[in-house]
Amino acid sequence: MIEIQNLSKRFGRLQAVEDVTLNVMPGEVLGFLGPNGAGKSTTMKMITGFLSPDAGRVSVMGKDVSKDPLGAKSSIGYLPEGAPLYPDMTPEALLVFSARARGMDPADRMAAVDRALGLLELEGVRHQRIETLSKGFKRRVGLAQAILHNPDVLVLDEPTDGLDPNQKEQVRDLIRSMAQGKTIILSTHILEEVEAVCTRVAILSKGALCFNGSPSDLRKSSRFAGAVEIRFDTEVPADAFLQLSNLPHVSLVEPLDEDEAHRGFRIFPQAGQSVLHAVSDKARDRDWSLEDMHVDRGRLDDVFRSITIGHGMPSTQEEA
Repeated sequence: MIEIQNLSKRFGRLQAVEDVTLNVMPGEVLGFLGPNGAGKSTTMKMITGFLSPDAGRVSVMGKDVSKDPLGAKSSIGYLPEGAPLYPDMTPEALLVFSARARGMDPADRMAAVDRALGLLELEGVRHQRIETLSKGFKRRVGLAQAILHNPDVLVLDEPTDGLDPNQKEQVRDLIRSMAQGKTIILSTHILEEVEAVCTRVAILSKGALCFNGSPSDLRKSSRFAGAVEIRFDTEVPADAFLQLSNLPHVSLVEPLDEDEAHRGFRIFPQAGQSVLHAVSDKARDRDWSLEDMHVDRGRLDDVFRSITIGHGMPSTQEEA
């Protein structure tokens, strides 16, 4: 559905995107992650044909975006960063304009407009001037124009930006429901959104692709994945640290960053090992009174930092 080969883009001295190769298959929801200025928006603009690459190529539904831009764009719904809209129009007028611009059959236009307004719950403001709408409503109007023509490919730059928690969940449900028959790329800074809607994750840093895999693979690469956390509901036994450190397959024991009333330890296993049963058996044998014991699944924020740390912010914004 989307094929990206050796894509590069430079703005003056800034290498915004460097030799990115990535394929997105039917039914996939690809989450684009990365620090500010990592090249996410620039890459999405090249996928949608709003920017021309300095090197490499992009094809959408088998059509080269540079050689057949209209053919490729006809299959794409695009929500750009900031969702630029005509402020003096109403949501309905904007969608009718977008339908005409896309050459939609006049007989189908209003049905498509009604469908998009309904999916984004915009019926109540369909005749209100866009300049009077809240940021969240404006974002939903932008998303409505992206899905208006029922495209095979959706490219969404921060689709839940500015939405309240209820609206975010509504948009996530919509993305999940549409993913069955589409290919979706979305950028986000919200790590919980990655697990909520994405089937695959691509992380960019300083324009380079640093990670490409599933959200579960990303979590498993966290240093916390598989670590056992225990909290005592009474005073920590004096020998607890030594007892835990001497367990087989334990590589490290460290105190939890908790207040004095809920002290405990985090026990890290050696690579490829599990220490849950050993820790549980030790707690039972020593008759420790525990408030909680669980295995850490891994932390996306930890992995994100470890992958992107040290790359820093470029001196110029990627959209400059």
